Amino acid sequence: MGDHSHPNTESVILANQEMLGSVIGSIDGAQQATIHHYSKSFRGFSALLSPDQAQQLAENESVVSVFESKINHVHTTHSWEFLGVDSIQQYNQLTGESKSDVIVGVIDTGVWPESKSFNDIGLGPVPKRFKGECVTGDHFTLANCNRKLIGARFYSKGFEAENGPLESSNLTFFRSVRDTDGHGSHTASTVAGSVVANVSLFGMATGTARGGAPSARLAIYKACWFNLCSDADLLSAFDDATNDGVDIISISAGPNPPQPSFFDDANSIGAFHAFRKGILVSASAGNSGLPGTAANVAPWILTVAASSVDREFISNVYLGNSKTLKGFSLNPLKMERSYGVIAASVAAAPGVPSKNASFCKNNTLDHTLIKGKIVVCTIETITDNRNEKSIFVRQGGGVGMILIDPLAKEVGFQFVIPATIIGQKEAQELETYLATEKNPIAKISPTRTVLNTRPAPKIALFSSVGPNIITPDIIKPDITAPGLNILAAWSPLATEATAERSVNFNIISGTSMSCPHVSAVAAIIKSSYPSWSPAAIKSAIMTTATGLDNTQGPILRDPFGSQASPFDYGSGHLNPLAAVDPGLVYDFDSYDIIDFLCSNGAGPAQIEKLTGKPVTCKNPPIPSYNLNYPSIGVANMNGRVSVHRTVTYYGKGATVFVAHIEYPAGVKIVVTPYKLKFRYYGEKMTFRVDFIPYKNSNGSFVFGALTWSNGVHRVRSPIGLNVLSV
Repeated sequence: MGDHSHPNTESVILANQEMLGSVIGSIDGAQQATIHHYSKSFRGFSALLSPDQAQQLAENESVVSVFESKINHVHTTHSWEFLGVDSIQQYNQLTGESKSDVIVGVIDTGVWPESKSFNDIGLGPVPKRFKGECVTGDHFTLANCNRKLIGARFYSKGFEAENGPLESSNLTFFRSVRDTDGHGSHTASTVAGSVVANVSLFGMATGTARGGAPSARLAIYKACWFNLCSDADLLSAFDDATNDGVDIISISAGPNPPQPSFFDDANSIGAFHAFRKGILVSASAGNSGLPGTAANVAPWILTVAASSVDREFISNVYLGNSKTLKGFSLNPLKMERSYGVIAASVAAAPGVPSKNASFCKNNTLDHTLIKGKIVVCTIETITDNRNEKSIFVRQGGGVGMILIDPLAKEVGFQFVIPATIIGQKEAQELETYLATEKNPIAKISPTRTVLNTRPAPKIALFSSVGPNIITPDIIKPDITAPGLNILAAWSPLATEATAERSVNFNIISGTSMSCPHVSAVAAIIKSSYPSWSPAAIKSAIMTTATGLDNTQGPILRDPFGSQASPFDYGSGHLNPLAAVDPGLVYDFDSYDIIDFLCSNGAGPAQIEKLTGKPVTCKNPPIPSYNLNYPSIGVANMNGRVSVHRTVTYYGKGATVFVAHIEYPAGVKIVVTPYKLKFRYYGEKMTFRVDFIPYKNSNGSFVFGALTWSNGVHRVRSPIGLNVLSV
């Protein structure tokens, strides 16, 4: 109704009720019909009215407008919005109870229970089937668990056996589930954090923070200390989680490459037992960025790569010659004026070669030369600690830092002084300016958040890449999801990653961040289809993924913008909207896994280590490429190969799916039958795919895809073939 001239709230309410009473018939009726009064900066109200009453009000001269209240959905500070989670019809129509019945177990560094992301407002009692505990400890009492954080356990014996007592680390920690690293709080809140309005990191990435499945429950298993996790502790966590009654396990941790054999790897063993009990395990692929480094590659694990969202964090450099250099950083600090600029290479401490000084490492810079200046540093290796460089610049009296880092420039880092990262093009412009200007000056601006950037997603530079070095017939990773610059809950004690600033929400990057996005979508599917197996949920997520970005072009990989392949993103980018209604599902169980292991050369004794039961391998073994996996890989193709798959139909009424093929280079493909006619829900059909090569692929894989479509559903499987001979 616009501005008001009323002296106070009471008189606004009175005037509103009189106006409302005129159409309802009494002041008493008006009071009962009212929902809210708006009385502080403008005048208005919301009320329950019939269409006639609303029409009468609209005709009143002093009324600006009357409109029906519609449901608005909350948005995350961005990744969930980018993924379109809010528009999932089936999930939104579920009752609160079936949504909040799903329990996600998070194996990580613990949780900060006071974070608003873990409040339990609106949640009903803990699901009766949950058998977990709230284990108390150092600064963690029963009161720290609630209807959101329903379970809490911690494990340190393995870590201490390998590294000595926790106390000897001289780092902050609590002997309890309480998180001092930040990582566990971040991943748990990304999966199932409650809705928290108006969150940001010092004004960056402002918005509503939420998990993908905000009504799901969390059971926290702290098996990692100082961001390190012992296999012994991990196995213990898997053991408990599997027994406690969780539906999904999310683990953002894994072995350093090369991945150990499935029989010597805690995650593989723990996840196998979870799979047998009907629990899907979603795990990060790793941050090694190179071919053959993907971790957690067992076929019974959903392996997640990391990609960007359509958002950038820009912190520009304004040079004295009026030129602007585009920089990337998470920099909340404001420079009030311009300062002199000096290249670290010409500010070497006595006796230090200028190349060494350029990396801004400890004791390499001459403090008298950098005092009061912005220092230009460069990256020595991709694994450099970037924040540390800003600490050494600050120690020498430097007031800012420009870091030349063309590879990781879009990864958000935080620094103790105003600092930003620039790429190659900007670096050349800066070098020219420094070479030609007698007194070069610059100013680094605080970060601003830029939305709707294109192209997005792009595969993050650090995201580990296939092929799968253990069983190369299984394409890994399986899927990619947002993992670059993700804002979520944080431990206020974990200040090393936040440039010494204590925060409750933090922005970090890694496949650790993408994994819980996929875990959340798995939880949504589980709440819609409680009886689905882990393999069925995994199939739904994989076969509905997309290979296109928001420009409708193929997904690219940072930093050079080359076209990505299934070894970067598996089946493609997570599409939650499609995943809850996949149409067809590729299912498999633990007996199929045993056949698969037999075909990969594992003997009965080895398999018994995993299953705990004696096993007999089939003779001859079923080829491993015939595991009923949602993607199709043949790693050693000598001549023609036939692959078999079975799909289960989950849809309404009879339908026909037709095969569409994207051909890999040098291979002819025939699908038999090429039409699948389904009559009823739950019906299974088997088909054969014949690969007929006419050209060698020279030791590298060639890629294609098979898509089944009925006009409503597109069920897509990537194909990866290594053709050794024709």
